[in-house]
Amino acid sequence: MSDFIEPQVSPLLRAIDVHGHYGVYVRDNKPIYRELMTGLAAEVSARARAVNIEWTVVSPLTSLLPRGRDDAVAGNQEALEIIPKTPGLLQWVVVNPLQPESYDQAAEMLTKPHCMGIKIHPEEHCYPIKEHGRALLEFAARHRAVVLTHSGEANSLPADFVPFMNELPEATLILAHIGASEGDAIDLQVRAVQASKHGNIYADTSSARSVWSGLIEWAVREAGADRVLFGSDTPLYSAAAQRARVDCADLTVAQKERVLVGNARRLLRIPA
Repeated sequence: MSDFIEPQVSPLLRAIDVHGHYGVYVRDNKPIYRELMTGLAAEVSARARAVNIEWTVVSPLTSLLPRGRDDAVAGNQEALEIIPKTPGLLQWVVVNPLQPESYDQAAEMLTKPHCMGIKIHPEEHCYPIKEHGRALLEFAARHRAVVLTHSGEANSLPADFVPFMNELPEATLILAHIGASEGDAIDLQVRAVQASKHGNIYADTSSARSVWSGLIEWAVREAGADRVLFGSDTPLYSAAAQRARVDCADLTVAQKERVLVGNARRLLRIPA
């Protein structure tokens, strides 16, 4: 049994949430999901402001849902209209390799000051990253764009990204959902970060398992505070609850500052 160390409670830092969404949540045959997990842009922004989240980088749910029947291009166009008008929101442009026109659209949107990078979702778009990862990550590297990806399921196993990232030192990848997997494994994202030869793989905290005692602390200890970023997966999860988990973590104030805001400012070049 380890000695308990009193957690250092941080001041309520202005945070940057690198993993958000907005829109109507659609899941076949589960109408209650729509009721509970929907959050329009203004709602997402208001919930973030309530807990001192300065910026939330979002992708539109219409670009991801319903699974296999979404329209990434239409969702991105919608986001281009909505996000610049919504205080506190920044954009991930969604690229779906099964919708090739999304590449050209992303190339254009990445020139916009409110667009922080690229979001990919092999599970919702129904493709294995083993087949499409090289093209996606080479495209991102050419445009010097950070990529945020869903991870932890069969099409998006963290280990499957590592060979591509080790061949592309100029690329930057954030694996979502520390602790997430289809089974009992909770270390998939952290092990991928550790396997990165160039230090260009990061992971975010946006997992339901982040509420487990010790998981975030373990991830910071294993991967380093410079490789973990705060993400909430709002409005699917509560931004306030996800933020509180980091604020109350058994980490130093300096470590919390990196996770909550410092790493995001550095990677996404968001000015203070």
